[in-house]
Amino acid sequence: MNTELEKAYRKIIEELGEDLNRPGLVDTPARAAKAMEFLTKGYHENIDKIVNEALFPTSSNEMVIVKNIELYSLCEHHLLPFIGKCHVAYLPDNKVIGLSKVARIVDMFARRLQIQEHLTQQIAESILDITDALGVGVIIESQHMCMMMRGVEKQNSVMITSCMLGAFRDRQSTRTEFLSLIN
Repeated sequence: MNTELEKAYRKIIEELGEDLNRPGLVDTPARAAKAMEFLTKGYHENIDKIVNEALFPTSSNEMVIVKNIELYSLCEHHLLPFIGKCHVAYLPDNKVIGLSKVARIVDMFARRLQIQEHLTQQIAESILDITDALGVGVIIESQHMCMMMRGVEKQNSVMITSCMLGAFRDRQSTRTEFLSLIN
């Protein structure tokens, strides 16, 4: 457990005017520190260990899509959650990546302080680097608590970002196929 993080939460709660001796708050700094460590565990993960050589030869060059990968992240501007789903597609070039590895890559980058635009790009570039695919497409749809709970308080807003690389950027037909298959 990160005792410095626990001390920081203690200070934040005190600055809010709360009594840390109140029964409901006695263990809150430690619980909050533990939760924050979990929510940002992506900083301590390594893409090579996640992939763990789970690349397999294939003769297929047809599109591979993993859709509706749920993601949970924290907005780097307000430290509030954004929650959504990620769709990842790639065109293999003689190798495919283990299915669960795609979701683990999404989680690794999502479990960091993020903006959605950067998260989308990180996932796409990583999949491209790891697989040497002919192209990669990533779309993220999410709801941001920083926009729902504070500020403009728009409850039904959804942010959609995309990153298209290689054939997904160069060929309209590839991009169109991806979009039609995830909708």
